[in-house]
Amino acid sequence: MSSPRRRVETDVMKLLMSDYEVNLVNDSMQEFYVKFEGPAETPFAGGAWKVHVELPDGYPYKSPSIGFTNKIFHPNIDELSGSVCLDVINQTWSPMFDMINIFDIFLPQLLRYPNAADPLNGEAAALLMRDQKGYDAKVREYVQKFASSGASNDADGDNSEDSDSDEDDDNNNYSAGEDDGVEDMEV
Repeated sequence: MSSPRRRVETDVMKLLMSDYEVNLVNDSMQEFYVKFEGPAETPFAGGAWKVHVELPDGYPYKSPSIGFTNKIFHPNIDELSGSVCLDVINQTWSPMFDMINIFDIFLPQLLRYPNAADPLNGEAAALLMRDQKGYDAKVREYVQKFASSGASNDADGDNSEDSDSDEDDDNNNYSAGEDDGVEDMEV
């Protein structure tokens, strides 16, 4: 077994054995979802997101692809796709990091210390720079709508207040149709 492949298996197994809820896509160790909770003492506290992770063939020498499947309001996360700014990931990524580092350190730090100078979400960046309290309120609004236990059982990004049909939920799911077995993830 090649060293990069062994590293993928080691990192994913460590993540599976951690306290994080992890769902593999098609039993693949290179694509999976992780339930991620917002860091305490931030406007993201109380939120839970389903994060899609893809490990490239060159992992750990190439950084993983990370995306939020339910909406989040943050300057360095694209609101529509949920993608985390590649510059943010690539500037901090090192082969010494593993998947636990992503969820224990990298993502909490990203949420605590957004970089408004390199935005994927211009609205979030502008609001953060001109009105910190307004930004915090908008983040909390998104947490309540899209990342709280009352928002959705499957982190589908549905922004309609009164949607009660599974069909409507699937129309707003960033990852609809590609995550067999993930819809049961508690978020």
